[in-house]
Amino acid sequence: MSAYQIQMLPLQGEVETRSILKKLASARGALAEMKGVTLSIPNERILINTLALQEAKDSSEIENIITTQDELFQSDFAAKKFKTVATKEVYNYAHALLSGFENMKKNGLLTLNQIIDIQSILEETRAGFRKLPGTELKNERTGETVYTPPQSYDEIVQYMNNLEQFINDETLSDLDPLVKLAIIHHQFESIHPFYDGNGRTGRIINILYLVKEKLLDIPVLYLSRFINQNKGEYYSLLQKVRTENAWEAWILFMLDGVEQTSRQTITIIQGIKTLMQTQKHKIREELPKIYSQDLLNSLFKYPYTKIDFIMEDLMISKSTAIRYLDGLTKMGVLDKQKIWKESYYINNELYTYLSNVNEIPL
Repeated sequence: MSAYQIQMLPLQGEVETRSILKKLASARGALAEMKGVTLSIPNERILINTLALQEAKDSSEIENIITTQDELFQSDFAAKKFKTVATKEVYNYAHALLSGFENMKKNGLLTLNQIIDIQSILEETRAGFRKLPGTELKNERTGETVYTPPQSYDEIVQYMNNLEQFINDETLSDLDPLVKLAIIHHQFESIHPFYDGNGRTGRIINILYLVKEKLLDIPVLYLSRFINQNKGEYYSLLQKVRTENAWEAWILFMLDGVEQTSRQTITIIQGIKTLMQTQKHKIREELPKIYSQDLLNSLFKYPYTKIDFIMEDLMISKSTAIRYLDGLTKMGVLDKQKIWKESYYINNELYTYLSNVNEIPL
């Protein structure tokens, strides 16, 4: 069992080693390229909605909350109708991420109250920071306790106040924001401030911090898939910082994750853009009277749409929305399905693309 004593931030001593600075250059380059590519999509909600749900799915899988694309797309968050309990948790994650993004945009900060709000949406409870002792992190396979986080409420609050200051006060440290990201993530996971939902909350903080630092405009970095595919190394390196002070290896791992997932997200966004162009030309040729950029954007906000979405996005009547959707179904762009008591229209190509997104190499 680790007897790790959490350090107050900023860390003492040299952090940005030669190896880290070298890796930092390529990670920042990939992230900047990805940020530029997001601007090529005409409506940011297309990427926010679709990629946030994919991030939610992958982040939840790290905690063994498993669902399928079918179950996700056949659920309705607005109506609180979910195919499975796991699907509900994934939608809660996406809602927590987007709620955190909207709140952070208002004041440019990432505060403790916002972090508590994120966790409360995930867990559907307002328990706040841990007040009772007894929390231990165990090896899933052996049941052995590998790390005991701070046990007292006062200590947790002290560490979290320090973390909040490190996140928001740029005068505390001149480290590169991506290096700070790695430190913030490790610090949060080591404090382990909540009874449950720490992993998912920590991964949402990652994304929001990048937006706060203006390294991203919108929360679309697909980082959880990298962690999922390197889960053993992720947990091993987290622990090695505690047992061996191995900050360099941990920071290099996180920088590699930023670089690889930035490049993968570029590929995903370019794929969505290609699908949009293909469908744009098809609709303009076969149904020129109903084509508009607003219609195309609406069809790509989700892998499915429904009559209410089209009415709201295009500000048209119900009968006109039904006529549009039936025409798109007849030409094969959409596939009409009855889910619950309502008709949904699946964007076939977008659905298939997102269902296979995990096959895109990192």
